[in-house]
Amino acid sequence: MDLTLLLRGSALSAIATALALAISPTSAKAASALGAASEARAGSAEAQPRERANRQRNRANNRGNRQRARSDNRGNRREARRGNRGARSGERASNRADRAQRRSGNRANRVERRGDNRAGRLERRGNNRAANRVDRRSSNRANRIERRGENRAGRLDRRANNRANRARRGGDFRENRRVFGSEVRGNRARAERRDNRRFDRRADRRFDRREGRRADRRADRRVDRAGRRGFRDGVRAERRGNRAENRRIRRNAERRGFRAGVRNERRRDRFDDRRIRRNAFRAGQRRGFARGFANGNFRRWDRRAWRADRRFGWRNFRRANRGLFRLGRYHAPFRGHFYRPIGIGFFLDSVFFQPRFFINDPWAFRLPPVYGPYRWVRYYDDVLLVDVYTGEVVDVIENFFW
Repeated sequence: MDLTLLLRGSALSAIATALALAISPTSAKAASALGAASEARAGSAEAQPRERANRQRNRANNRGNRQRARSDNRGNRREARRGNRGARSGERASNRADRAQRRSGNRANRVERRGDNRAGRLERRGNNRAANRVDRRSSNRANRIERRGENRAGRLDRRANNRANRARRGGDFRENRRVFGSEVRGNRARAERRDNRRFDRRADRRFDRREGRRADRRADRRVDRAGRRGFRDGVRAERRGNRAENRRIRRNAERRGFRAGVRNERRRDRFDDRRIRRNAFRAGQRRGFARGFANGNFRRWDRRAWRADRRFGWRNFRRANRGLFRLGRYHAPFRGHFYRPIGIGFFLDSVFFQPRFFINDPWAFRLPPVYGPYRWVRYYDDVLLVDVYTGEVVDVIENFFW
């Protein structure tokens, strides 16, 4: 029994030894393979962070290059837009200046034409002095208007040039600041923070660009509205000033003309009265003059002699100068009076031959000059020759005026 157990034990040990010798080469190979795999895994684990860092670095560099290229392109487009806007504003300003100058030139030409027409009318009436005065005044006013238009055009040009220069200087400063800031930000930024803040920055830039464009558009519209409003207000103020100046000139001219006419009329009356008294005194008719020529021996008016004289052909003259015989409406000396034909020998009331009804320049209508107490007087559309001291009508021309 002991031998049997011994043999069994030795057999089992031999089998175990044989198995151990057979298995040992494969286990060594497996162990070596496992070691190589672990070393490769460790090497790959060490290389992955470096590769990830390199990829992130390359991605950050590419993103920075793209952003710089995008910012450069954006800056170029902005500069081009700014240049185009400056050119358009300069062109608008030059067009506005040209329009203002043309308008002032047209206005000056209209003022000169009106002055020439008025001077021509005064010359046809025989008032050369007043015609020269009106001509000088209209020329001076036209020159003032032209100078004002030239000054305004010059101001508009200078304003446009200053605006263009300011825009150009501001654009250069902003461009330099943008380039410098982008470089500083590119050098200072980190890839990790850019990745973390990418969405926020994009949203902020998008919002800023949108708000900036809106603000620029609002500012441009505000500037355009202010320019249009200023131009309209300037034109309105100029028109108001011109209307006020025209009214003042007309009012002063009418006042001067009325005063001058009244003074001249009074001077003529005094001169005629002195001449009549002097002639009466020389003829020894002082008593007759004091009684209103009742007993005077003045030469009677000859109604036929002057009509035969070709110098006093008032009909032909009226046919050639119709506007001169349109004196306007006749205002009777009192209300309720209407036209009644008056013949020779009728004694007229003194209110109808007041100085305002006298025709002080008979030759202007090709009427003969008067002497002594006689005066040509307008009566509606008729002309009467009246003895102003007795009121007797000595000559009548019916339908003389239009």
